[in-house]
Amino acid sequence: MGRRTIATLSAALLLAACSGDDGGEGPAGGSTVSPEPAVEEEGSPTDDGAEETSSADEVEGSEGGAAPEDGADDADGVGDSEAQDPVQAFTITEHGSFDEGWAMDFLPGTDHLLIAERVGALQLRDQDSGEVTEVTGTPEVHHAGQAGLHDVIAGPTFEDDGTIYLSWVRSTDQGVQGVVGRGTLDVDDASLSDIEVLWEQTPQSGNGHFSLRMLVHDDHLFVTSGDRQELDPAQGLDTNLGKVVRLTLDGEPAPDNPWADEGGVAEEFWTLGHRNPLGIAEDSTGQLWVSEMGPQGGDELNLLEPGENYGWPEASMGVHYGGGDIPGHQEGDGYRAPAAYWVPAISPGNLLIYSGDLFTGWQDSALLGGLSGQTLVRVDLDGQDAEVADQWDMGSRIRAVDEAPDGSIWILEDGAGGRLLELRPDN
Repeated sequence: MGRRTIATLSAALLLAACSGDDGGEGPAGGSTVSPEPAVEEEGSPTDDGAEETSSADEVEGSEGGAAPEDGADDADGVGDSEAQDPVQAFTITEHGSFDEGWAMDFLPGTDHLLIAERVGALQLRDQDSGEVTEVTGTPEVHHAGQAGLHDVIAGPTFEDDGTIYLSWVRSTDQGVQGVVGRGTLDVDDASLSDIEVLWEQTPQSGNGHFSLRMLVHDDHLFVTSGDRQELDPAQGLDTNLGKVVRLTLDGEPAPDNPWADEGGVAEEFWTLGHRNPLGIAEDSTGQLWVSEMGPQGGDELNLLEPGENYGWPEASMGVHYGGGDIPGHQEGDGYRAPAAYWVPAISPGNLLIYSGDLFTGWQDSALLGGLSGQTLVRVDLDGQDAEVADQWDMGSRIRAVDEAPDGSIWILEDGAGGRLLELRPDN
């Protein structure tokens, strides 16, 4: 079967996107990958909060595509510029490996890639020489289950003062807690200093569903906060679990947030009803999107709208582990339905919205790395609509996806010894 035929079959199988929780070695360096029919595995549920490890047999042909109608009108702008056929195949080059790599960011104004390892280390990679140096001065982290050092992003003033934001998990007398901090990174010395904690997640027992992905948008800091596997807090106004919060760059609640009049921790909330949102990104029109792990099936790609309730745990396109029913999203139920969802699970580890020119036809596509699915998924965004376009079997659990300044795509595999991979179109 030729590449075009396979791509057509993949798009047909994934016509509506539908997923679950959080698996292996991938393609060798220099190999070429073309789209294949959907291959997805569901993560195995765990009671102690450890990342689910894929164990089910591979299943061909996921359901996917448009989610239930929620009455929202389409916005103009996204997707209108795609005039060329999208890239269908790419080459992969391996650039070493890392210990539980969780996040990465290309540092503006430098030739360096900053990589966060969940074990608690920050690694600085010189993109010219390939040399990797461990950063000194990182905070002490609680490393267990899904806990550890999580996200890292350059601040908007990084080129002037070296400011970065990072998120991690720590132990407190009240329980385990995710936090967001700010510090100063000296690239030449590979050192981090002046770390201050700006935001604290409500403490809770257990070591799962922290989320803690970050995005700076319109001079505000957005942070995803998981439900910590406690379900009900996602609907509560007395805890910041199961929310996306919107803060000033100094970590204070933004003054015009939707629940500002409620006072207390609710002043932080931008949206609520989330389970484990492990990706957040901005499209070319300024819309914000979040990728979210569902329960058993029901992974989601959500368009973020201020004040919206995304339903968890009252509504989901998946079911509880063990088979317990959850009402599906229905028009008029009061909850915002996902723009796309996955059944069976792909377990999206994070989210990138592509803005470069190197991969033609991918502009404003959402790229999700699958953990249990061991896939790279491309989703076409068109206003408020999302449709799965392509999916590639990567042969390993994908934890993070990022875009380099030249438009190439870089991937971090999950787990100890997970590889750093560079993707370029196969010309």
